[in-house]
Amino acid sequence: MPKVKTNRTKYPGGWELIEPTLRELDANMRQAENDPHDGKRKCEALWPIFSIAHQKSRYIFELYYERKEISQELYEFCLEQGYADRNLIAKWKKPGYERLCCLHCIQPRDHNFATTCICRVPKQLREADVIECVHCGCKGCSSGD
Repeated sequence: MPKVKTNRTKYPGGWELIEPTLRELDANMRQAENDPHDGKRKCEALWPIFSIAHQKSRYIFELYYERKEISQELYEFCLEQGYADRNLIAKWKKPGYERLCCLHCIQPRDHNFATTCICRVPKQLREADVIECVHCGCKGCSSGD
């Protein structure tokens, strides 16, 4: 007989303050996953999902590091439960990566000539006016923009 899943997760203090926003972002994520992607390229279908994942991580990052409105216990809980991307937040704390959109953009193995994504190039150094990242649809996430 299969095990019955129960919700026995102990939520730390302050969870009730951030829960509505995280639930709303989860609902948006489900909607983005179920949206039809007829007429879009394969990579374009994933752009809304990357965007919502970025919003969730940025929301928790700002609450903990910039506004200091949540405790470390709640911050660690959110990371462990998968509400935010630990590796992306670690990059945001480093200089030059404050506006990084996703980790795909800085991985050289995912790009031609073992470089980074075009969205990491500052706007004043770009040759084209409008650029969209192939991986996440970002229009520019370098810290110099």
